[in-house]
Amino acid sequence: PREILKTLMLGIRGLVIGLVSTMCANLNLFREYIGSEFNDVKFSDLPIDSRTQFHFILAFAIDYTPSGSAPTNGKFNIFWDNDNLSPSAVQAIKAQHKNVKVALSLGGDSVESGNVQFMPSSVSSWVSNAVSSLTSIIKEYHLDGIDIDYEHFDFTNPNTFAECIGQLITQLKRNKVISFASVAPYDDGPIQSHYTALWESYGNLIDFVNFQFYAYDSSTTVSQFIKHFNEQESRYSGGKVLASFMTEDSGGLSPAEGFFTACRMLRNSGKLNGIFVWSADSSQSNNFQFEKLSQAVLQGS
Repeated sequence: PREILKTLMLGIRGLVIGLVSTMCANLNLFREYIGSEFNDVKFSDLPIDSRTQFHFILAFAIDYTPSGSAPTNGKFNIFWDNDNLSPSAVQAIKAQHKNVKVALSLGGDSVESGNVQFMPSSVSSWVSNAVSSLTSIIKEYHLDGIDIDYEHFDFTNPNTFAECIGQLITQLKRNKVISFASVAPYDDGPIQSHYTALWESYGNLIDFVNFQFYAYDSSTTVSQFIKHFNEQESRYSGGKVLASFMTEDSGGLSPAEGFFTACRMLRNSGKLNGIFVWSADSSQSNNFQFEKLSQAVLQGS
């Protein structure tokens, strides 16, 4: 009987350790892009659960002229809704909610009527200009981190992208200008080749992978989403890949079709590193119901 009891106790201990490990592997992180559509959405409009690590990501800062007509070799300008998402608004939301951090995203898909191209004249000049211009913006806006969302590389090879972005993150972190950095790739050949090169050289400096799962087909099922997630977790090995959806409901696995079911499955297997949403601008029309549900799921509901 004593040996049986000992065996049972060891089994229970192993089960508890396994459960604790699974729970600890999940991150209580919610992130949302904001400001790209200029529809007057404000930080204070969003429901913020005090138990959540909550990141707003300003979209976008772009190294183009203020008119958006031409690249500027790393000299970034603000292209988000500055009227509603100003430095004072950042200070106010962070003062009101101690769990809130605010980042800015670099690049994006388009500006004015064209694509945002990543077009450095050289690695050294781009990095120098980017460090200088972004440090100024980050300090003025009281920001905490950056996100990399370049999507067009017609004139740049993967290694140049990797060195530019990797050196930028290195210097901003070394100078204590930012405390975290993320990247936002999606499953497209040129996109993946550039971000994979960055990951292989500087992945240790990248805190989160905001993988755009909403870039997959709108017919994506729960099982396919889990498969995609596992594939990207393997590609960005050792990284914190976040689950994602878009509230415009135009791609990927939507909340209506099982996104939160997939998230609960990831959470149960200890893989739910967090959830991010594109974007607050389009969520405004449904009163941010999916933002509320996302944070509830992160809490275990």
